Amino acid sequence: MDSGPASDVAYPIEQLRLDNGLRVLASPDHGAPSVAVNLWYGVGSRHEEVGRTGFAHLFEHVMFQGSAHVASGQHIALMQAAGAAVNATTWFDRTNYFETLPTGGLDLALWLEADRLGTLLDALTQENLDNQREVVKEEKRQRYDNVPYGDVMERMVSLTFPPDHPYGHTTIGSMTDLDAATLEDVRAFFRRYYRPNNAVLSIVGDVASADAFTKASTYFGPIDSGELPAPPAATSMPPLGSDADTPPRAETSARVPAEAVYVSWRLPARDVPEFDALDLAFSTLGHGQTSRLHRALVRGAELAESTSATGMGLIGGNSFGFAFARARDGVSPERLEEALLAEVATLAAEGPTEMELRRAKAQFERHWLHELARIDSRADALGEHATLLDGPERINTRLAEVTAIDQGHIGAAMGRWFSPEQCATLIYRKDER
Repeated sequence: MDSGPASDVAYPIEQLRLDNGLRVLASPDHGAPSVAVNLWYGVGSRHEEVGRTGFAHLFEHVMFQGSAHVASGQHIALMQAAGAAVNATTWFDRTNYFETLPTGGLDLALWLEADRLGTLLDALTQENLDNQREVVKEEKRQRYDNVPYGDVMERMVSLTFPPDHPYGHTTIGSMTDLDAATLEDVRAFFRRYYRPNNAVLSIVGDVASADAFTKASTYFGPIDSGELPAPPAATSMPPLGSDADTPPRAETSARVPAEAVYVSWRLPARDVPEFDALDLAFSTLGHGQTSRLHRALVRGAELAESTSATGMGLIGGNSFGFAFARARDGVSPERLEEALLAEVATLAAEGPTEMELRRAKAQFERHWLHELARIDSRADALGEHATLLDGPERINTRLAEVTAIDQGHIGAAMGRWFSPEQCATLIYRKDER
């Protein structure tokens, strides 16, 4: 039987590295008069020092507070006036800034991005820092502290990795660290990581590659590069439960709508085939209503009101994967955990069926082709693969890589990394007070 779907894609990708080290990627697409600009910087929460957590995410906000030639708050205003959608995100391995707008606004977008890369420190004041520090603290209250299960990621990361590990804290960081940060601390972080030789600029859409390179050189070429710090060590840690160590467990309680069980596995880094094999296994376990967890716990035994499982690919030596189930009324977390881990044990022992593997590959293919069809998400994928995997051309070969995975690959990967004895566990109880 055919091992799964595969569709070839051949998006044009041209590259230019400026003298200052900036890597520029161009992918022309003249289907509509619009263009996507996407800047990936090789700095995320794993690059932060002990006592200085939250800095990468802080800069996601500070970068919109003005530069030498742009007043505070005007970056977004100018982009929106030009018809752009604009945003930024921070993750463990990177920070990225992006906008999609009519082609006629490309020069403005590139000038704004270059101005804040080259001259942000000219406009970074104590007032701006204090203002954005409070914005981040309010974001933490709204997204982490005052929503049901908002602290799950923070708790699971701390169970999966040691506290001093680069992945041992979340991107939001410590509010104590942010409060203690001085203006010079923040300036030093910017000078260390916000360099053209630590960035990838992707320009996708209604512009010829030669024009994209000319414009990128015009606006970014004059910015000086600098010596980058050594990246954090990417030593691979073994699976949880190795060397007879007992995988960690924790309990917490809060005013949440349902009791829940969360489990996590330490996985290999995303740049090895083992991770892709495990990612397909996680899709089989908990992606959608055809997954094993949903069929067994939600529809079958009616123990859970919702379930899910996913792998999260990272590059610093390890990745991690999660699964969870939220209990129906009257179902104890202990009973739910037993049922969840029974499904894990069965999958680990038997592997996915041929139909499940085909379905998982089809889900990946559908999502991947949908992402590449849009110029904004294609620009993002180019920046991601160039920054994290040093291979933007892999966006055209990812489907073939995933399709080549068979049950033997998945079985071998699960045999090393994925079993009920290799996961950390968080029990989340309802606080009825």
